[in-house]
Amino acid sequence: MEKEVMEMVDWFVLYVCALNVFGYILMGIDKKRAIKGSYRISEQNLWLVALLGGTVGLIIGMYIFRHKTKKWYFTFGLPFFMMLQISCILYLYDWRYG
Repeated sequence: MEKEVMEMVDWFVLYVCALNVFGYILMGIDKKRAIKGSYRISEQNLWLVALLGGTVGLIIGMYIFRHKTKKWYFTFGLPFFMMLQISCILYLYDWRYG
């Protein structure tokens, strides 16, 4: 049983890392497209990536690429969403193992 739990944790960590790298890349792509004036990645899709767990990558990309930093719902919303996700994970961990 313990091995199965550790495998699930490994897969979850891999999933979150991959999604955060994806979110970071999306911010870079959207910034490049914004400069060129071409087709953009919708904000709805960026929020979907955040909802699925890529919040940290989006935040890092937002500040590295200086993209979406003037939109209050990104500058305050993404960190708030990240804290909410971390709180949920800690609550579930405490509920399961605490």
